Amino acid sequence: MLVTRELSKEYRSGENRLAVLRDVSFSIPQGAFVAIVGPSGSGKTTLLGLMAGLDTPSHGQVLLDNADLTAMDEDQRAKLRGQKVGFVFQSFQLISTLTAIENVQVPLELRGESGAADRARELLGRVGLADRLDHFPTQLSGGEQQRVAIARAFANAPRILFADEPTGNLDSETGARIVQLLEELNRESKTTIILVTHDHTLASRAQRIIRLSDGRVVSDTETERAA
Repeated sequence: MLVTRELSKEYRSGENRLAVLRDVSFSIPQGAFVAIVGPSGSGKTTLLGLMAGLDTPSHGQVLLDNADLTAMDEDQRAKLRGQKVGFVFQSFQLISTLTAIENVQVPLELRGESGAADRARELLGRVGLADRLDHFPTQLSGGEQQRVAIARAFANAPRILFADEPTGNLDSETGARIVQLLEELNRESKTTIILVTHDHTLASRAQRIIRLSDGRVVSDTETERAA
């Protein structure tokens, strides 16, 4: 589902070059649940951006569902993301003026799909918010807002979901429930999930942990859940 080959990313700082990622290579099969961990500044979020086609590498290649992101222009990458990629962020990124069900409907309506309201209602029911459909984000707890964000991310039935510190603004108990929800959706829909986190307890819920340090992969191990 996802392959990175000798992926590197550098930024210019005056006359100097700052290497954020160095020769990162791995492959992730369809339906996997993978955590990418590492200390602050290790390159986790930069790597996620490259894998999702939000940014381009200085060197190397990213294949997403056999499509070479590094050979595409921004419009082509955006089209691919709309068809196959979902995102969940630390900050929820809900539209404050829309209700929960309206937030989930947005990606469906942008694609011109019929039955958007029914699909949104079904997804919110799956994440335990069937009784909160008409609530605005300010009327929801942090955990409820993140569940709306997850329902929205699954609205287009993505082949792969990128979750960037999705529990960062939540207490540990609520965060654990969010990861459990991602696990359940991973099993039910076979969506590939890539979780970027600094929390090793949450990462241990994944089937595989890729650890970064100073922009390099320093370990790549399967967990007991992969068995």
